[in-house]
Amino acid sequence: MNVGFVSLGCSKNLIDTEVAIGKFKKHQFCIVNNQKEADIIVINTCGFIESAKEEAIHTILEMAEYKKKRCQYLIVMGCLVQRYYQDLIKSLPEVDLFLKIEDYPKLWEKIEELLQKENKNRIEKQSLLPKQPKKEKDAKQKIKKLPMFQEQEYLERTISTGENYAYLKIGEGCSNLCTYCAIPYIRGLFVSRPLEDILQEAKMLAEKGIKEIIVIAQDTTKYGIDLYGKSMLAELLQKISQIEGIKWIRFLYSYPEGITEELIQTVKENDKICKYFDIPIQHVSNEILKKMNRKTSKEKLTQLIEKIRNQIPEVTLRTSLIVGFPGETQENFDELYEFVKKTKFDKLGVFPYSKEENTPAAAMANQIHYKTKKARERKIMTLQKDISKVKLEENLGKTITVLVEATSFDGKYFIGRTSKDVPEEDGIVYIKRNKKNEKAINSFIECQVTAVSDYDLIAESL
Repeated sequence: MNVGFVSLGCSKNLIDTEVAIGKFKKHQFCIVNNQKEADIIVINTCGFIESAKEEAIHTILEMAEYKKKRCQYLIVMGCLVQRYYQDLIKSLPEVDLFLKIEDYPKLWEKIEELLQKENKNRIEKQSLLPKQPKKEKDAKQKIKKLPMFQEQEYLERTISTGENYAYLKIGEGCSNLCTYCAIPYIRGLFVSRPLEDILQEAKMLAEKGIKEIIVIAQDTTKYGIDLYGKSMLAELLQKISQIEGIKWIRFLYSYPEGITEELIQTVKENDKICKYFDIPIQHVSNEILKKMNRKTSKEKLTQLIEKIRNQIPEVTLRTSLIVGFPGETQENFDELYEFVKKTKFDKLGVFPYSKEENTPAAAMANQIHYKTKKARERKIMTLQKDISKVKLEENLGKTITVLVEATSFDGKYFIGRTSKDVPEEDGIVYIKRNKKNEKAINSFIECQVTAVSDYDLIAESL
């Protein structure tokens, strides 16, 4: 049978999809990229914010149309299912199997039950699904640690990101309990993977020819605290760097309060680790930070950024912000705007606050109007566009190392990234093709920057 996959949401979700693909391949199913050719369609959903939920529902309904043709089974897994399990069963009878995150260790058992059923009666299909736990009166009581896939399953995952890079998930869930965030209610509290298992997976990726490892978790700085009593991120990065074949290592989603002197020095001194910090600060107004239950302050953020830049002058700093949080006044927003203007982050993303049910922020007074949130988002992104272009212009005439990954649609350019760019998130480099660089795909080459756009570089190979 042919199986088609649709993976929505973040890179952490993508790894779950890759594990599921690996399971189907292990059991001799054929994976296809065209849903028209699929007998089974699996959708891995995101349920983090409103726009992601809308995309997930739209995708499910779109894929359900294929059941009128070749597709026999529609399977839906992921965050949306974990969060809205009972509602989805009632509203989407087109789906044959819903898989919650907590049932991932039994994923193949559930799929086999579905495929072995001869009677396709809807009630019988729904009997395959685990029973919904009783609702708790207090939302906080719902937060628990959820099981992850088994370690062997990570080793059998099918890499879907090409030949050059792969994500490496070092933990699941989050224990920070920010008031706006539904992740703990969906993914549970933070659970670290054993260090030796992560290293084994990293070695497997290197053996497959992967050149760049991107370390991820909801908060990578929390890695190891639950297992070893302290953050082990710096040590983990050092050990990954000792694996032959790995050229670049980067880590994402590092909360500011968890960035230690040891971590900064590790990034500074290790040539394989990209000089790149992804620090989601969300806001800088101490009033708003307190309401968000963030464990930092404007003063501490300022000191941290200064420390990192002083110790690693060539560092790339990325952050994400939330505008329109309940009670955010014009003064609060202006403070954030001026901070962005002064700090000049290399990379920056802005998200309008999304009111998520069962989170403390959803019940807060003074919810901000949607138009106000969007206006504030646009204002900061317009500012950041100008900052980004100025920063990119500093590269004019300089020599840069580029990992070449693709060709442009017209075939005139190679497309690649520098160590300052996260795939699918940051900018790219366009390199003019010529006879000397025809074999540059999937390799590192030296280039000279000749021009810039708002977020990208244009270069010629040396």
